[in-house]
Amino acid sequence: MEKKIRVRFAPSPTGGLHLGGVRTALYNYLFARQHQGDFILRIEDTDQSRYIPGAEDYIYETLKWCGLEPDESPLKSGPFGPYRQSERKKIYREYAEKLVQAGRAYYAFDTTEELENMRSKYRTPENPSPQYDYRSRENMRNALSLSAGETGRLMAANTPHVIRIKIPEKETVHLQDMIRGDVSFDTSLLDDKVLLKADGMPTYHLAVVVDDHLMQITHAFRGEEWLPSAPVHVLIWRYLFGEDQMPRWAHFPLILKPDGNGKLSKRDGARLGIPIFAMDWKDPATGETITGFRENGFLPQAFVNMLAVLGWNDGTEQELYSIQELIAKFSIERVHKAGAKFNYEKAKWFNHEWIKKLTVAELFPYVKKAFEEKSLPVSDDQQLLAVIGLVRDRCSLITDFYTQGKFLFETPKQWDLNAIQPKWNEQKKAFFRDYIVQSGSLAEWRADNLETAFKELAAEKNIKAGELQLPLRIMLVGEKTGPPVFEISASLGRGETIKRIQNLLDALGVP
Repeated sequence: MEKKIRVRFAPSPTGGLHLGGVRTALYNYLFARQHQGDFILRIEDTDQSRYIPGAEDYIYETLKWCGLEPDESPLKSGPFGPYRQSERKKIYREYAEKLVQAGRAYYAFDTTEELENMRSKYRTPENPSPQYDYRSRENMRNALSLSAGETGRLMAANTPHVIRIKIPEKETVHLQDMIRGDVSFDTSLLDDKVLLKADGMPTYHLAVVVDDHLMQITHAFRGEEWLPSAPVHVLIWRYLFGEDQMPRWAHFPLILKPDGNGKLSKRDGARLGIPIFAMDWKDPATGETITGFRENGFLPQAFVNMLAVLGWNDGTEQELYSIQELIAKFSIERVHKAGAKFNYEKAKWFNHEWIKKLTVAELFPYVKKAFEEKSLPVSDDQQLLAVIGLVRDRCSLITDFYTQGKFLFETPKQWDLNAIQPKWNEQKKAFFRDYIVQSGSLAEWRADNLETAFKELAAEKNIKAGELQLPLRIMLVGEKTGPPVFEISASLGRGETIKRIQNLLDALGVP
């Protein structure tokens, strides 16, 4: 019987979740859902020195916002828990000791000072960063260089130690990657990685293999930055469980800076003024808040869509996908090998298209929240629904709805008078005085009626209607931009429109 597909997203709670991490979660989720499999969230918190309070909750909230709810997680336990590595600590030593007993790993008692001395001793122009490997291990303080008696004495005395994997010399390790095909590694270039630290916590290298085995992970998908560690993981699999038990691997391409020169980083976000995290992240150490896509005004549907095609396509020209379409069409084999350049303007294009794609009712909760966050609570939901329909085509971000639509809830207190005064005259003043009277008597306050009345009066006064529409817009909105002016007037209503026209006439000193 074929194994049930099980994939995992395994972030470390060390800060905000970079959009590359969210994309890894997304690709895992799509693969699991397409194959009726399980999507597991495992928190890899073995490096307690880098643990950041609040980071784990941030991961949960990000996945929830994106609609990528895991089947098993620290919040939704299953048969393979615990799902935090720090709660699995007692599991790992058993496997590390098995490697020691098999001669595949060894105890190392080196102090920090001894490690520094080694790096200084072996440093050459050709080898500026010496490693703890087959060339240096025999000269270090470990079970390979010490006698069995001395090793036993140190262990009996509870001397601080780590367990390192013994990387074989001059072997080639192969890995079949679902994106890259056969990838080979020369073990002579690898160092003897620490598997179990002095505090008894495992490093990523040991924990990821043991946990993937115990949690019955069938496919291990992660970022390209982990590819250099892959041969170590293959060896651990070989030594502990057999390579035939390994999950299938895929390493996703990096998300690159807009110029394509290197991986997109937090510094790039600050430098370019673009979000790189899914949601706002406040660094508890510095107090700095890094703005996320959500707070910048992105819909989760657009964010997920944008991420999906940032390194993948289905072979067609299609760009807009619902999550259901992504589940149906996604394939690991069509993920690109090369890195994908991040383009913020393209990301906003996706958001604009999704704003147009969703119904007014679907947009409503996002837009209402945007108004509330600007301290402009909306008491009339029907009016806000009308605003959404009126301005949506002009909005690339949810925050634009406030900018484009606030005039319907706030009477302008300032006007762009510079746009009016150069061509303002007595004739135009008289037109607007008469327009107040004429429009006030209209039987039906509709945009088409308002436009007809406006243009008929302009023709009667022998003034070009186009010269009068800009002053009308500024009377109603306060500035030169916005939706069609008669639709604005229709949305404001009779009383508010007349009041706003009169306000500007008063400001211009018209009796």
